[in-house]
Amino acid sequence: MRTTRMLVRSGLTVAAAALPLALTTGEALAAPTAIDVTTSGSTVQVTTTSCVTRSSGSMGSASLLSSGQANFSQGRQATLSGTSTSQSAAWSNVTTGTYTVVVVCADGTTAGTQAVTVSPVSSPTISATASRTPTPTPTPSSSPSRGVMGGVGGGTRDYTTVTYAVGGVLVVSGLGAAVWVLRRRSKPHRL
Repeated sequence: MRTTRMLVRSGLTVAAAALPLALTTGEALAAPTAIDVTTSGSTVQVTTTSCVTRSSGSMGSASLLSSGQANFSQGRQATLSGTSTSQSAAWSNVTTGTYTVVVVCADGTTAGTQAVTVSPVSSPTISATASRTPTPTPTPSSSPSRGVMGGVGGGTRDYTTVTYAVGGVLVVSGLGAAVWVLRRRSKPHRL
């Protein structure tokens, strides 16, 4: 019984290992996309390793097709340049939208086709922000920019006329009470 379980496990392991090999062989028969398309702002660049240099020096060309264009000759074409190991082409000032990049080597074979989306370029905005640098020590001739913030209330609040009147009454009452207490102490029989 142990031998049977071990053989079943071994068989499953071999089948699991063989499955990716079978799938890889099937993918190798299909034409893989051998191009890499990148965007940077309004520039689109394609890179490939599939096109070798011909005796005439030509490597091939690439075409940038917009959504309404159907074949290679209708798009913006660029000649591939580079070395025998890496070839590339680029388009600048490409407007926002979805495009298809097609690369055809000099021998007439298609190296690949890939869709690319060009996003709008965002312009930087300038805004004022608070600085985290230490505030310089004020000189005697300068005044605080936010007023006095001492405890509850602070000195930056805008008070109405009623508030000033009540404050004045309290000050006068306090002075009157102080005068009355001092006079009473000096002459105890006086009211």
